[in-house]
Amino acid sequence: MSMMNEIEQSATTRQIGDVILELQNISLSFGGVKALTDISFNVREHEIRAIIGPNGAGKSSMLNVINGVYTPQQGHVSLEGATFSRMTPRRAAEMGVARTFQNLALFKGMSVLDNIMTGRNLRMKSGVFAQAFRMGSAEREEIAHREYVETIIDFLEIQAYRKTPVGRLSYGLQKRVDLGRALAMEPRLLLLDEPMAGMNIEEKQDMSRFILDVNDEFGTTIVLIEHDMGVVMDISDRVVVLDYGKKIGDGTPDEVRQNADVIRAYLGVAH
Repeated sequence: MSMMNEIEQSATTRQIGDVILELQNISLSFGGVKALTDISFNVREHEIRAIIGPNGAGKSSMLNVINGVYTPQQGHVSLEGATFSRMTPRRAAEMGVARTFQNLALFKGMSVLDNIMTGRNLRMKSGVFAQAFRMGSAEREEIAHREYVETIIDFLEIQAYRKTPVGRLSYGLQKRVDLGRALAMEPRLLLLDEPMAGMNIEEKQDMSRFILDVNDEFGTTIVLIEHDMGVVMDISDRVVVLDYGKKIGDGTPDEVRQNADVIRAYLGVAH
């Protein structure tokens, strides 16, 4: 099945819901340098929402605001109806926000399975002592978590590498493991920071398919930063465009394509 057919099929089977995340008048500065200036946009449940813009536009800073790594000097983050002037990474994780990273932060010496298992930590209820000695309920809990991780490994089609140290895998497969670790948290909202950076065409097609399937089959809402405009326009429901920390466009892929400010800043001058 072609990627476009998958996209069309996905669009017919899922339903975009109410607003799950809202960014209100976000401004962020570092030592007087403005990274983000008065940015507002929202994300609806079950949609794929892309953030695009040239290098230095503030895209990763925005993801860091959403999951609490950065605290904006102005503005609020509203997640599932609760409004925060200060989000923390732990609170975000507990509320179902997971994230992948532009620069892989995997444990290179650990196996694929063990890397993805680290995504289950927040869901483990037994204490560290019980886990260390695999006592009673802790052992049963670990078995259940491993079964869940095995379903993710099957879903991402990396069964052949489950015991392989991550450092031995190709870059494209390492990106897939990073996605698996985020999925292990069972997120309602998944933040993807350039999931296809450095990939060849075939790897990008695979990752696009997995992102669509995560969105469709798990019902996961996705916020995506990506430089490949073809991919963004194919898989996104709505796109917000940043340039020098300001919002210059927001709408469907077709609306953004026709936005004169976006064409000038990002797509090249229209002829």
